Amino acid sequence: MVSVSSIQDALRALTAQVSLLNQQVGGRLDLRPVDRDCLYLISRHAPMTPSALAKVTGLHPATTTGVLDRLEKGGWIARERDPHDRRAVLIRPLPDRVPEIVSLYAGMTRALDDICAGYSPEERALLLGFITQVTDAATTAKDSL
Repeated sequence: MVSVSSIQDALRALTAQVSLLNQQVGGRLDLRPVDRDCLYLISRHAPMTPSALAKVTGLHPATTTGVLDRLEKGGWIARERDPHDRRAVLIRPLPDRVPEIVSLYAGMTRALDDICAGYSPEERALLLGFITQVTDAATTAKDSL
């Protein structure tokens, strides 16, 4: 029987290895960890406003501005006027640099594809549910700090 503490240990090990992978990717792309994480969130939720990014990350608005300045200077994002509210700014990722990121994560992506191929659709649904709940728990823990 697998104990809860064994699962927690495995999740900590996973978190550490993914963090180290992300550090390597960020180093190759000259992206700080916070910049890389924000770029992911922008890519996932684009277009979004800087204030929405600050809210989802919990970063101070001034810190968010610094992140966006670096991402824009690096050619990762664009800031555009919101066509529905000329006072608002929307941020979106620029597609030209996506292949760089994809290539650096290609080994992990292939490994995940191979791992998932060994599970039935029902087992993958169970895994997805578990990962989603763990992600939600991490979000709640972050937001409560």
